[in-house]
Formats: sequence, structure tokens, C-alpha cells
Amino acid sequence: MAGPKHSLVKGAATEHEAQRGDGVADQDAVERFTCLYERTRPRVYAFAVSHAGRQLAEEIVSEVYLIAWRKLADIPQPELPWLLSVARNVTANQFRATVRQRSITAELQAWTDTGRPAAADVADQVTERHAVLAALGALSAPDRDLLTLVAWHGLTPAAAARVMGCSTAAYFVRLHRARRRLERALRGRLPGRPPAAVSPAAVTRPPVTLSTPEEGIR
Repeated sequence: MAGPKHSLVKGAATEHEAQRGDGVADQDAVERFTCLYERTRPRVYAFAVSHAGRQLAEEIVSEVYLIAWRKLADIPQPELPWLLSVARNVTANQFRATVRQRSITAELQAWTDTGRPAAADVADQVTERHAVLAALGALSAPDRDLLTLVAWHGLTPAAAARVMGCSTAAYFVRLHRARRRLERALRGRLPGRPPAAVSPAAVTRPPVTLSTPEEGIR
């Protein structure tokens, strides 16, 4: 059975042949698309899971790369911030808010349920992890993205700003506000600890395959 990569590449080549009208695909374009897919797909999938939940992630990723194929010549460098921005737009445009919220709530709950402490963990670290996940689930999708693009996905602030569609300066302003909302969401979840002392970095990266952050994603 063909995997998702082969299905997407074959579909891209077929679409290109139809557009040309001569039954011949542009091999340079297909090779560039294949390289793009192989380099970035793990990180786009990881973002889709943390943004909308595993239930929707595969569908989001497939649509992202169909759009990437159609706009291949116009994708800016580095490609990852552009791809993650497309993933955000696909999610907002194709899934109702209630569906998105139900999916991400189930995902964060699954991370809480399966997050068994390692030998080096102590009880308060586990409690903190669970509290942060629960608080993130209570926030809006933009706030979760603001808080996790750097902490979980390894982007620089400048790259995160491009994903969010704003300037780096505006990103820091929005990030500050999102952190304040996270603090409010944490109140009562960590008895005896100030919410301001906790951040999403207290939670390990999403339990899905992530490639090593590329140099130059700035």
C-alpha cells in the first residue's frame, strides 16, 4: 500500500500533467516537491497535532502539501514558517471551531493520561505538566500557537512571527498577552505555586515525531 508521501507526490505529478496537457510531468518540480515534503513533513505534522489534535492532523497535512505543490514556485525561504502558516489557515477554513476544540481537547487529555513520570521526575514536575496541558486546553488556538511555536517546535521568534502573520515586535506583544492569559488559566491548578513561574516549556515537546530544527529557521 502506498504511503502518504507516495500518494501526494503521485497526485502532484498527475495534476501537473493535466495542467500541461501533454501527459508529461516536470521532473524538476516533482523532485523539488519530494525534497520539500521529506524535509518538512515531520515538523508540519507535529505542529498540526499540537494545533488541532491527532484526529485532524493527517487531513491538515495532506491539504498543506497540495497547496504547497500548487504554489511551489512562490514558496519563500525558509519554507517551514510558510507551511505552518498554511496549516493554520487550512485548519481555520476547513473545520468548525467546535470540531477543532473537541480534537485538541482530546489530544491534550491523551498527553496527560499517557505522561508517566520518568525516574528523574518528581511529583511537582508531573503536576506542573498536567496543569500546563489543562491550561493550554482552555486557551484559544492563536494563544496556544504563540506559546508553543518556540517552546515546542523550535522556531525562532522571527520565524514564529511569520507563522502568526505579524511582525517580530507584534509577536512579542501578543506573546506577552498570551502568557498573561496562561497565568490566569493556571490559577487554582497549582496550589502553593505562582502561575507566573510556569511556562509551556515545562511540558516536553508533543509526543509525535519531530525532526531536528533546521539551522537558519529565523
